[in-house]
Amino acid sequence: MIKILLVEDDIEFAGLIVDFLHHRSITCEICDDPFRALVLDLKQYDLVLLDLGLPGMDGLEVCKKMRQKSAIPIIISSARGSVGDKVLGLQIGADDYLPKPYDPDELYARIISLLRRVAGEMEKQGTLRDFIVDKNARDVYYKQEPLYLTEAEFEVLSSLVKHFGSVVSKEQLLGDSLAISSECGNSLEMIISKIRQKIRLFSLKKHIVSLRGRGYRLVE
Repeated sequence: MIKILLVEDDIEFAGLIVDFLHHRSITCEICDDPFRALVLDLKQYDLVLLDLGLPGMDGLEVCKKMRQKSAIPIIISSARGSVGDKVLGLQIGADDYLPKPYDPDELYARIISLLRRVAGEMEKQGTLRDFIVDKNARDVYYKQEPLYLTEAEFEVLSSLVKHFGSVVSKEQLLGDSLAISSECGNSLEMIISKIRQKIRLFSLKKHIVSLRGRGYRLVE
């Protein structure tokens, strides 16, 4: 289910939005304090719906600070009709700007459209919530930390990211990783073991699952 962080100090209005989206299988968590919103773990949400008229801190500043620490999709929703606010909001990292008052159906459509677009971009880039493939650097980032992979490790993990959730056979991984044979005769099993060790520096969770006689699968 889609989960949204709704940063809005008008609790009555926020309640109406929450009820509307709930009937469309979207859950919302309301936060009326911009300072609290900035210390929340944004990884637990799929999208932020952000009002500009917040107490104690302008919504544009909240947007800027959120974007500095996260790539989460952000939709600004505001009664402020200034073109300058809209332009600045988009420049500092908002993905969309929806002026109030608006039709809730339009809000829903924009949420779904933005999430669909982001999902498509992530698929093209080989990006998951925890794993990001950097083809230029020939490395994979885990929770924004570089793993410093060898070429063979990069090729194997990139293939697993590309086929996230699916079983990838040993034959396919070997076909996708031409560098394995050149790395001092290291086997695929050894490469997988080294990748796991590097991920384990940041997480004890077992992300690469071995399936006897079938291959490997990457999970989050």
